[in-house]
Amino acid sequence: MQAELIMAAHVAPGALAVAAGAAALAAPKGRWTHVHAGRVFVIAMGLSSAVGAGLGLVRAETFYITFHAGVLALCLLASGWLAARARSGAPGPATGVVAAANLINVVALVVIGVLAARSGQPFRGFPAQDYLVLAGMGATAAAGDITLLWRARLGDRHRTARHLWRMCLGFFIAAGSAFTGPGAAAFSEAVRQSGVLALPELTILLLMLFWLARTLLARLRPEPAS
Repeated sequence: MQAELIMAAHVAPGALAVAAGAAALAAPKGRWTHVHAGRVFVIAMGLSSAVGAGLGLVRAETFYITFHAGVLALCLLASGWLAARARSGAPGPATGVVAAANLINVVALVVIGVLAARSGQPFRGFPAQDYLVLAGMGATAAAGDITLLWRARLGDRHRTARHLWRMCLGFFIAAGSAFTGPGAAAFSEAVRQSGVLALPELTILLLMLFWLARTLLARLRPEPAS
């Protein structure tokens, strides 16, 4: 019964995070709808990720991977939120703490993935590639963290891009949990087998790439004539 309550506490805010994330992604960037939907997304996704991490420990025999997925999502959300608030582009101490937590999680995922691949057996019900995919996401974030800490400052476009892709990847994880992960149990077997539940994740990735390209490749506006 305890595990079922934890599952409900994981899926419910995850569903809210998906709805709020969709609103934030579709709204004009920087406008009221984007900002407030984004806040709801961060709170709901943060709660869902924290509960998911707890679920991975309580039901380790079947949901252990959600512990690492939850930690990864929390690191992505935290670093994306910090990027939005760091108007100067300079990282603060909190950025280093989040980066360290993410790096530790990545190392654990790589170790588990490699051991599972060598044994040829799933670890806690999940194959090696699932752990390594999460490790790849976390490693991408870790590379960005190291670059930021080394350079000690990001320009506005790169800071916006850092905020954008980390929030979108967190959104991707939320959608995965809601539609192809634990939340898939809410749908019929026919729907689960149809492949339609993978469409939200694909849509999020495509939109993330679109907004990243628009952010990073947009031409700088010309200086107004004096």
